[in-house]
Order: sequence, then structure tokens, then C-alpha cells
Amino acid sequence: MRYGVSGSGFGNGGSDSGLGEEWGVRAARSRALAVLRVRGRALGAAILPAAVAVVLYAGEATGHFTGAGWTTAFWITAVLAVVVLLAAAAVALVVARARPAVTPTVELTETAAPDLHRLVRDLADRLDVPAPSAIALTPDCDSWLEDRSHPAHGRVAVPAGAGPVLVIGSPFLWWMRVGELRAVLAPVVAGTGPAADPDIAAARRFVRGLDAAVAVPDEPGLGPLRRFGARGVGRVARLLLRACGNHAAEMERGVAAAGSERAQAVDQGTRIVAQEQVGLAYAGWDRLLTRVALPAWRMGRWPSRLDAGVVSALTELSRRDRLAEGFSSRLGERPACDLLEEPGVVDEAASLLAARLFHGGPAEAGPDWAPVDWSRYPEEVVDRKWRADAARLHEVLDRLSTAADPEAPEAPTLTRVLTHLTAPQDRPPAPTEDDDLPVVPPGAEAAARAAEHDVEGEHDVAPDDEDEDEDEDEDEDEVRNPAADALAAALSAQVAREDAEREARAAAGATAGAASGAAGFTGPDGPWPLAPLLPPRTGRDLLADHVTALVCCAAVDTTGAAPGLDWLDGPALLVDGERAADLGPRVLALVEEGDPAPLRAWLGTTGVRPEKPVRLL
Repeated sequence: MRYGVSGSGFGNGGSDSGLGEEWGVRAARSRALAVLRVRGRALGAAILPAAVAVVLYAGEATGHFTGAGWTTAFWITAVLAVVVLLAAAAVALVVARARPAVTPTVELTETAAPDLHRLVRDLADRLDVPAPSAIALTPDCDSWLEDRSHPAHGRVAVPAGAGPVLVIGSPFLWWMRVGELRAVLAPVVAGTGPAADPDIAAARRFVRGLDAAVAVPDEPGLGPLRRFGARGVGRVARLLLRACGNHAAEMERGVAAAGSERAQAVDQGTRIVAQEQVGLAYAGWDRLLTRVALPAWRMGRWPSRLDAGVVSALTELSRRDRLAEGFSSRLGERPACDLLEEPGVVDEAASLLAARLFHGGPAEAGPDWAPVDWSRYPEEVVDRKWRADAARLHEVLDRLSTAADPEAPEAPTLTRVLTHLTAPQDRPPAPTEDDDLPVVPPGAEAAARAAEHDVEGEHDVAPDDEDEDEDEDEDEDEVRNPAADALAAALSAQVAREDAEREARAAAGATAGAASGAAGFTGPDGPWPLAPLLPPRTGRDLLADHVTALVCCAAVDTTGAAPGLDWLDGPALLVDGERAADLGPRVLALVEEGDPAPLRAWLGTTGVRPEKPVRLL
């Protein structure tokens, strides 16, 4: 469970009222006591029937309660007390044994990062708070404290009574300078002070246990009877969470205010600059994952230097954007990754963890899941991705043409695609059961149509304007390219089938890993990936991507063009050493409007020969 002050939001909870940290701690402690009162009321409700049964028994034994009615009441209450106590004991046992959520991280021992541990200890001394018990890295742009004292955490658990673990976002170490990292970690480390308070610690343990108990019914391997009982426990835990949820949230706000106020005295000037770097690092990290890393993961490759790639991406941003000009000048200062003994090894471990978190994959490298260096990215990722997309596009064209004319399949050329998308033709007939077309998983076509409908811009209108909007939609439908619509639908079906097959293989790997006890596709808090990156793509977008890939393959095969890497936009085509940034709009004109003139003009200018067959993967 995360608690304390987040590194990306430091300084927000401070107060200038003069009460400062004392007010924050006192507010947090009062809320912690409120949480504990909820626990006390639940305990009181559990023992109430037993207390009534004891009173009835004592009254009957002393002669104050006589008669058959009192005896009947005693036995009914006694049976109810036993049932309630057994249920309460079961709930308490599940809450105590349930494993709280723990963030997947890369552990940093003092041997691996002695300077970083020294920096954190010195920071804790300056703040007059206990030092964190350990340090770990996560592929995220945030920092927080995490309690791992529960025995169920296994190898990542810390001894009982030890302080929380300091979790640091790995991109911070590569992009930030040492002083900036110290300023970012100051309010986070300051949270170890309130964490040592007995009342706050007890309240947090109670909330963490309830949160873990809610998830117990979803754990695999439970029999029908145990799952039924776990659902009952989950309902009770969910009820208690609702009762103490507001108090727990206010308790954490008080802790954040206390930590932020205490950290005001540490590197005040540097904190302003560091706050800007947090947002910039987050933007660069998100762009790197979605535009650069995700295509590699889909090709069975994982970049082994993601954190170093953040520096390159943000440096490129500073070159393009005048607003970021000052950021690259910081690179002359000592980077925070110098606090590590072997930055390359740590970066590789964090990169593999990022691939598992955001895409899913084995825990170790293999033939189908291999690391790739940035210098090999254009050849092993970009070129392979283009040729795989081009092969998929021609495979779908073969199936469509075979359904209409068995003798129609042609060589994989760009001219074939241009002819198909520009030739005047009626909308193709719907596929029949005998056609050898991709099998679409249930709901895939409806989801694709809904996504495309949303992306094309549907707005709420007044009832009086509905007829006018319907006419405009009809006009837009008339402009559409029927051949592009049919090809986009077939491509979406093909991609959906491939995704379904990949998910089936992942599920089979997770089942096999769970049966053998090995770490496969399943993590401690659910199946990998825990936070998948799924950028929405409509059928038209998918078709445009595949046509662009085919154009790039033709350019590489027939001219001196080469695959390249753009740190902000991912795979790129390099023509005469320069990125071909004007290709996208020309492909969209072909796909959206059926107009090949802009693309043909570009092909003629660059010397691409569309009639030449391309090499497929």
C-alpha cells in the first residue's frame, strides 16, 4: 500500500498557518483513532451476543431469571453468539492472513547503490525522521513509501517493526540531477516520521488488511466452499472499508501535510526546479512507452535501456521545443544514476519489469522475448514491424480477392494496394461462412465499430438539430471509400484474432506457471500485465498504419531510405538521413478520401518504385 507524500505532488500539502507539521500529525492521528474506533465497534458488535448470553446465564444461575422463557432465550442467544464469534474469527483470520498489495519493484541493496542509501540516510537525519528500511525502483514517474512488513510478502518483506520501503521512480534517477532527486525525495522520506506513530501504523495495518481481504474471493485455486466463505468475508471487509474510508483518506492527507511542511527546510530553491522536472519526466516517459517501447514489445523485443532512453527523448524535446531549451543544459551536472554502482544492470532490470507491467511477458529473456539495444532498434524492431504489417495487409488482400476471384492474388506490391483503394467499385458483399477470412472474437466487431464511431466525433445535439446532423452523417458516408472500409474491417478482424491468440498463449503460460510454482505471466496482485498500454486504434487508423508500413518497406527496398528511431514518435523512415515527416498526411488522403495523387507525388519525388515487390517478414 502506498502512503506518505508522493514525489510528483510534493509541496501541495504544506501549510503557512504556523501550525506546520504538528498540526498535520495531530490531524492524522485523530483520523487514525477514528479508523480504530470503527474496528472497535466491529469487535463490539461481534461479542455483543456472547455478552448477552453471559448475562442471561448469570441471571438464571442466581435465580433472577426464572421460567422456561428465559431458558429458551438463553439457548437462542448462546447459539447466535457461537455463530457470530465463529464468523468474526473467520473474518479476523482472513484479514490477518490476506496479503496486502505490493508494487513490483527492482530491489536496490546498499551494495548496489551505496551512495543512494547514504543520500537517503543523510536526508532522514536532516529531517529528524527514521530512515526507510530499504530502497526499491519502479518503472513509474512517482515516489512513495510502502509498508512490506507483512510476512506474506515473501522475499520482498522487511522484518516486523522495520520502517517502510522507499520506492523511487526509475526515470527520476536518469533524468534528474542529484540535488533535484534529493529535493523530490525530501517530502517522501519525511513521511517515515508519522509512519512510526503507533496509532497511525495500527490504522494503516487495519485498512491494508481489509483491502487485501476484499480481493481474496478472486484468488485462483479456491474450491466452491472456500470461495463462498471468502465472498462473505469480502462483503464484511467491504462494509468496514466504506465505514472507515473517509477517515483513512483524511489520515493520509494529514501525513502528507506533515511531511511536506517538514521538508520545506530542505533545498527550497532546488525544489521549484525539481517540480518542473517531475512533470517533464512523466511526459517523456509516457511518450517513450507508448511510441517507442510498445512497438518493440509487440514484436517480442524489450528495450533494455528504457531509462536512458528518457534522457534521449527529453533532450530531443528540448531541441524541438524552445520552451524546453533550458532543460538540456542541466545534463552537464551529475546525474542521479551516478549514485548506482552499475546503472546499466539496474536499467536493464527496470526495463524488463516495465515490459512485464505494461505489456506482459516472461520473467526472463528468451528466443521470443529478447532484449534489444537502442542501436539495434531500427533493424530489429522498426524494419520487422513494417514488414510484418505489410505481410498482414497483403494476406488480408489475398483473402478478400480470393473470395471474389480465385485467380486474383498478386505479388506484394504497393501498386496493388493503391489500385485496390482507388479503383471505383461497389461495397463488397458480406463474407460468407465458406470464405477463408479471419475469425473475429465475440464482440470485437461491435467494439471496433463503437470505437470508430466515437473517434469520428459524435456530439450531443438538441432534438431540433437531429435531422440536420443525420443529413450531414449521410453526406460523410457518401464521401467514404468503400474499399478502404472493407479492408479496414478485415484488418481489424485479423488483428483481433492475433490478439486473442496471444492472450490465449499468455493465459496458458500463466496456468502452467501457477501449476509449477514458477513466476510466469502471473504477478502477486494479478495476471501480467498489471497496467497494460492499449492505445485505441480505429479500423481506419489501423489501415493507415499498415499502408504506411508498406510504403516504408517499398522505400527501403527500392531507394536509399532506411528505418530509424524517433525518440518522441517511435519508428521513422529516414530519407537521405532526414525523417520523412510528410508521409502521414499523404497516406491519410489515400485511406480517407481515396485520393492517391499526394502519395504518388511523394513516391515520385523520393524515387520509390511502387510496382516492385516488397520483401515481407
